[in-house]
Amino acid sequence: MIAQIEGLPAGTLGFRAHGQVTAQDYENIVVPDVEAAFALNRKLRLLYVTADDFTGFDPGAMWNDAKLGARHFSSWDRVALVTDVPWLRGTATAFSFAIPAQFRLFRGAEVDEATRWITAD
Repeated sequence: MIAQIEGLPAGTLGFRAHGQVTAQDYENIVVPDVEAAFALNRKLRLLYVTADDFTGFDPGAMWNDAKLGARHFSSWDRVALVTDVPWLRGTATAFSFAIPAQFRLFRGAEVDEATRWITAD
């Protein structure tokens, strides 16, 4: 399941992943929210947090994430990933060079710091 993180400024989206993230989570929550935000903003900032109960992504969710990222490849201003999941941290570190945005990886306990960074001018 994915829930939107409320209270972020315009041009900044936040999502918190719980349990197993499915393709339907992307189709019903992430994609519509991102597309609506891009309709109003040329560039976006993204805060993505994995909750303590996060267990992973199903293949459809990973595919939808890849398609969404490719569709807006150069439209991200900043991306903050907050996670303690070892495989996700390793993957993000390995592929961070390919993200055409400012990217920072934070530990789960650093969600407040990540929020400050993603919303800073």
